[in-house]
Amino acid sequence: MASVSVSHLILFIASMAIAASVAGVFTSSIGELSNAVSEQGLDVSSEVRSDVEIISDGGSDAIYDSGTITLYVKNTGSETLAPVPGQLDVFVDGQFATEYTVTLEPNGGDSWRAGDVVRLEISQSLSGGDHRVMIIVNGDEEVFEFNL
Repeated sequence: MASVSVSHLILFIASMAIAASVAGVFTSSIGELSNAVSEQGLDVSSEVRSDVEIISDGGSDAIYDSGTITLYVKNTGSETLAPVPGQLDVFVDGQFATEYTVTLEPNGGDSWRAGDVVRLEISQSLSGGDHRVMIIVNGDEEVFEFNL
């Protein structure tokens, strides 16, 4: 009789130890999952609040001059952006552009707020014909098409 209760006690203690270790693993995993969801939520929130519009006139002769494409881009979202080249990804005719400058209009500055406009000058030699510039800011894509 005593051997049955001792074996039951050993099995009970073993099952409690296993349950405690499983609970510890679940608690740790749930904490990591919660942190990941919070970080993802912040990223998505920033993407949703970021919105820009290219406001240049595609029919204007001022778009391209001597190897420089000049576009005006307006921040129409609620997120304040930095008017620096690292804030924008620029593609000209499907090619990633690395030589460009971003200047806040009309007097420069370092905060591209909602409603503000930047001048984007892209150094790129183009031939006659149709061309396309794509700008990506925090996941927001804008396409501008023009003809030379």
